Amino acid sequence: MRVDEFPRPGEVDLRPLSARSVVLSLLLGTHPPELPVRDLVRAVERFGVGGSTLRAALSRMTAAGDLLRTDAGYRLSERLLERQRRQDESVRPHTRAWDGDWEMVVITATGREAAERAGLRTRLTALRLAELREGVWLRPANLVRPLPADLARVAQHYTARPERPASELAAALWPLGAWSVTARRLLDRVSGDRGPALRLTAFAAVVRHLLADPVLPPELLPADWPGPALRAAYTAYQEELAKEVRARGSEA
Repeated sequence: MRVDEFPRPGEVDLRPLSARSVVLSLLLGTHPPELPVRDLVRAVERFGVGGSTLRAALSRMTAAGDLLRTDAGYRLSERLLERQRRQDESVRPHTRAWDGDWEMVVITATGREAAERAGLRTRLTALRLAELREGVWLRPANLVRPLPADLARVAQHYTARPERPASELAAALWPLGAWSVTARRLLDRVSGDRGPALRLTAFAAVVRHLLADPVLPPELLPADWPGPALRAAYTAYQEELAKEVRARGSEA
């Protein structure tokens, strides 16, 4: 992610949640991601979504391929299961001790259309790589995750040890100060005594922000990095929400 693609320091993106967003937030945080219609109806009521609005949203989401209708209710489609996996990884990243190596991905394919180039940038950013210069992407080799096999069609993967000091390079590749300021603003937002809809909206913003966390080795992060606190807050909320959904389902 380039610095100019990152929100301004302290900017908190609290988008009002539609009925679709409420349903997705509930299912993305549910394992397995499937709920009976009865449980969905009772769960969304506390977020200001009525039954007729929910039914219309479920119909549109099924037609769009977001959800699949099952005998029991609704579950996420395969496309959104991948989104859930990315979200889960952002909350509980798999890391290893860092030995100083860096991953380097060099784009080798040429003559690609603009849409294909943009799609590749999105994929590499989602893999928490950052662009050093056009076609060269880097990150410390502290993540436990394979790169997608089809990436080999357009890029080569290397292990490297840049001569530039690691902390200096990390600070140049990622806007760590801006991420930290926004994370602290989000922690303030979710710690207040707010209504269910406002809390869900705030925690949806937390998940989006965690997806942008580069998950760097601790030795390359600024002091008092708020990433662990933000993850802990979301994990506690996710458990609270799952418990409430189960409780409301058992009451029916």
